[in-house]
Amino acid sequence: MKTADDFLEGQVLLIDKPLTWSSFQAVNKLKYLLKRHYNLPKKFKIGHAGTLDPLASGLLIVCTGKFTKKITEIQAQTKEYTGTITVGSTTPSYDLETEIDATFPIEHISEELITATTQQFLGEIDQKPPVFSAIKKDGKRLYEHARAGEEVEIVSRKTTIYEFEITRIALPEIDFRVQCSKGTYIRSLAYDFGKALQSGGHLTALRRTKIGDYDVKNAVTPEIFERQVTAPNS
Repeated sequence: MKTADDFLEGQVLLIDKPLTWSSFQAVNKLKYLLKRHYNLPKKFKIGHAGTLDPLASGLLIVCTGKFTKKITEIQAQTKEYTGTITVGSTTPSYDLETEIDATFPIEHISEELITATTQQFLGEIDQKPPVFSAIKKDGKRLYEHARAGEEVEIVSRKTTIYEFEITRIALPEIDFRVQCSKGTYIRSLAYDFGKALQSGGHLTALRRTKIGDYDVKNAVTPEIFERQVTAPNS
């Protein structure tokens, strides 16, 4: 049974973020619940260790109180994702946030080609973040430039893919599991993978399953967290 002091001293909360929720929404929900139930001070600290897009579900690590100092350390750990790349088409955002803007042939794509192509992405790679991302350029976020129809030059950055496993092939869908370093954009990986297959690709499902030793299997949804907090004995 947790007390107000426990949350002020610091807790690491594992949340299974639902689809369509923003990471900000999830943290705000927890902040509201904890402050209300435990009568915590206005300046109560809470934050997450790594954003998940609204179109992604899975592990969101939330730190409270003094443990917010651990956020940078947690963010730097290896991450694992599972998801689906749909080949044969691309979108400007590299995922389902925007409409399909181009289509490509997929008849030549075989299981052997897919498996062989994953090898190109193992180890340290150069990756360009999606134009629809929160990275800042000239004082504005990239997605703000994109929505305003402004052309922006995006600089590629180094990232590391430790594992890239194909778990299901049912063209045009390809399911995968990836372990990668901080700063990897799985949307960019989907786009680049489609290109490497001499086709196109975009991300149609994404779930974060691990950050370091933290596993989504041990996480709870915001709804369950609310029930736990507001239960009579909590």
